[in-house]
Amino acid sequence: MTTRDRLFGLTVVVLWGLNFLAIRIGLDHFPPLFFAALRFAVIAVPVLVFIPRPAVPVRWLLLYGAGFGIAQFAFLFTAMRLGMPTGLASLVLQSSAPFTVVLGAVLLRERLRPVQIAGLAVAVLGMTIIGADRLAHATLLPVLLTLAGGLGWAFGNIGARKAGADSPGFDPLHLTLWMSVVPVLPLLALSMAVEGPASGFAALGSAFATETGPPALIAVAYIAVLATVCGSGLWTYLMSRYPAGTVAPLSLLVPVVGIAAAWLVLDEQPTATALLGGVIVIGGAFAATTAPARRRTATHDAHRGAADISDAHDEVVAHPRR
Repeated sequence: MTTRDRLFGLTVVVLWGLNFLAIRIGLDHFPPLFFAALRFAVIAVPVLVFIPRPAVPVRWLLLYGAGFGIAQFAFLFTAMRLGMPTGLASLVLQSSAPFTVVLGAVLLRERLRPVQIAGLAVAVLGMTIIGADRLAHATLLPVLLTLAGGLGWAFGNIGARKAGADSPGFDPLHLTLWMSVVPVLPLLALSMAVEGPASGFAALGSAFATETGPPALIAVAYIAVLATVCGSGLWTYLMSRYPAGTVAPLSLLVPVVGIAAAWLVLDEQPTATALLGGVIVIGGAFAATTAPARRRTATHDAHRGAADISDAHDEVVAHPRR
């Protein structure tokens, strides 16, 4: 992974780590499923009018939207509404990284290097240490729902990866924006069925009349623009350029930001054990994303397209990959 792309990955880490604070603020006012639908609806309406659909197979767009959009946030928002602590949620959701690696190996036949596997194992060990330290603060159901959200995210990663592999030269940002179209109607339908047909719209109508309303609207704006458009756009770009097993471990750094932000803003104070686990996560994720790999094949380079020839040459010299 090039230095520029690694910086893009770290930007995603910060945006997504702070995103959990925005989620907590939004859930203080909106029902969880409606809140999830609203965050995507804010993007979907202008996308349908102004953004051309990316030239990728519809099945991968639907997989991306169903996994990353519907499953991840339906489960995550519900878990946090049921009492999942903000910092712990940012940790457990990163189960998407090992889920993605496993799905990439099984579904995409991506080979994992020994150093990469070792780095991922160390990062998972760090997550386990933090999880064991924090599990006492959450009941089992929210933890299981958050794990289900991580699995949904992993399937979304596979959809994004396949879209990039099957459609060289596509615009990653357009894919991210159109992914936001997929979850809106299914999440609205789920909200009406589970939360009641009027509860979400009533909360939206009272957004300017209650104390929790304006902060919730700001949270929606942050989640939609910074976390989804910017963060997910960069994430899709990285998933389109590198194997899933190389990009996914970067998400293991998100709980470091999430736990620190929850500590500073919500007074969710981590223990020394949790901080130690965070350091282990950083070390493992760094090893998993910086270990050199074998040189790529000419066929793989060709899939990058003529526009990426110079970048591909620089990457092969610096960090050759499969």
